[in-house]
Amino acid sequence: MKFDNVLADLNGFGRFQLRTILLMLTARMTLPLNMMLNNLIAAVPSHRCDITSLNYGDAFRNLSLEERLIVSIPVQEDGTLSSCQMFAEPQYHLLMNSSNMTDLPTVPCQNGWVYDNTSFKSTLATEWDLVCDKRRLNKATATIFFIGVMLGAVVFGYLSDRFGRKRALLVSYMTTTVFGFASAFSSSFAMFAAMRFFAGFGLSGISIITIVLCIEWVDIKHRTAVGCLISLDWSIFSAVLPVVAYFVNDWRYLVATVTSPLCLAIICWWWLPESARWLISNGKVESAHFYLTKCAKVNSREQFMADLKPEILSKVIIVENENRKYSYLDLMRTPRMRRLALLTGIVWFAVASTYYGISLNIDGFGVNIYLTQFIYGTIEIPAKAFIYFSVKKIGRRLSQTGSLVLTGLCLFCNMFIPQDKGSIRTAVGALGKMFAEAAFTAVFLYTTELYPTVMRQNGLGYCSFMARIGVAVSPLIILLEEVWGHLPSTIFTLIAFAGGLSASRLTETRNIRLPETIEDVEQTRYRALFLIASKYLNKRYVIK
Repeated sequence: MKFDNVLADLNGFGRFQLRTILLMLTARMTLPLNMMLNNLIAAVPSHRCDITSLNYGDAFRNLSLEERLIVSIPVQEDGTLSSCQMFAEPQYHLLMNSSNMTDLPTVPCQNGWVYDNTSFKSTLATEWDLVCDKRRLNKATATIFFIGVMLGAVVFGYLSDRFGRKRALLVSYMTTTVFGFASAFSSSFAMFAAMRFFAGFGLSGISIITIVLCIEWVDIKHRTAVGCLISLDWSIFSAVLPVVAYFVNDWRYLVATVTSPLCLAIICWWWLPESARWLISNGKVESAHFYLTKCAKVNSREQFMADLKPEILSKVIIVENENRKYSYLDLMRTPRMRRLALLTGIVWFAVASTYYGISLNIDGFGVNIYLTQFIYGTIEIPAKAFIYFSVKKIGRRLSQTGSLVLTGLCLFCNMFIPQDKGSIRTAVGALGKMFAEAAFTAVFLYTTELYPTVMRQNGLGYCSFMARIGVAVSPLIILLEEVWGHLPSTIFTLIAFAGGLSASRLTETRNIRLPETIEDVEQTRYRALFLIASKYLNKRYVIK
């Protein structure tokens, strides 16, 4: 008897599993709200130099505001006032002929900026003047946040495999809550950046631990459905975020709002089960029997557990060494694990960098920022249906490869659509976002099935680390548009194709029992050949 047989007999997707998913919903809803938050709190509204404190004498003071702007700030080619430059001296002749601005001396804004508060009451840019020369600093807030997410993946991946899923999850809840609210009350940009770093650090634990805890509690038959179902909350709340931000348009209140569901999540944590798979793999059979008994009771399968004693349960997972403590070094110690780590690392980097390359550039398509964010959120819902049927019918490997290649094709096509075709660019971008989300949904399920139980959280932590490197560099790649307008799209396209190629080299896992030990992974090829040979021999025997 294997552990998946035990889960199937307990109803591998019953009320107990649904309750577990719902108990983690309030925590998981904060993931898209925080990951996409930078699009809104770091938005840069229209702005111009502040000329209210200028003192150029009575002639200047007697002018109307419109006339002061004409003589003080140059006009750009599109007819709007310059965002970062002003004239060194008032140019009164422009009141007679405003078209003659050739070779007029300009200087950077001397007294700050005036911002258009039509869409946003307050953002990071308006709070600390992160515009013009400080524009890159504003973009860096996303990179700083995702570096925290990146490091959190490594730490929480280790903690989860070392001390258990449930304990590590509570630490991630507490970390995110404390630093999330602290960032809302930051008194300086440096403090805000530091607080967001640690908030991202905690969020990473929520992301990787919740998905593993859910997958480890369902049987083979329902893994695909649960993998897609639990990721549906990301799409729904990605679409909810712009609606919330539209009404809560002060960045401090918005940060506090998206952090607040974690207060309820901490309460719900008390009813969460520990992973029975992890408990058995670590020799904690009595505790595993306790949680499996609870599962049987909730799913109305008490009779089965009456016959399943702890000593029998200890044999459903063959543990290599109960006293052995696994670490990230075990990803490199054996050949097939090394190959798995290399390929999944590339795939996760490609999936994350292309997904966020599209998601963090929502102001680059010429449409209202709230509307674009809403479209990008809702387009992910059909992506879930697409990937659900895809991974069930054609398998994980082809689904992962195809979704990455299609994402790259959408990015490639968008390079040839003119900038003034904002609606078409948004439509193609949304299609690319749909395929990118399909790739993200598949990669969580696929990776969870590829790594063995004793290394699953370490493996997912490492992959998430690689993904967050991709996320952290995405805003920096977008800045390369200053060098050449199509350079960011070209880079993201090549990354997507490289990820698709790497995914095509991975092992198919559809309808296959989850590996429990490193030895299971190392012997996969030989076991597969043995099964094929056995089926062939049985077939010949039946024919004879």
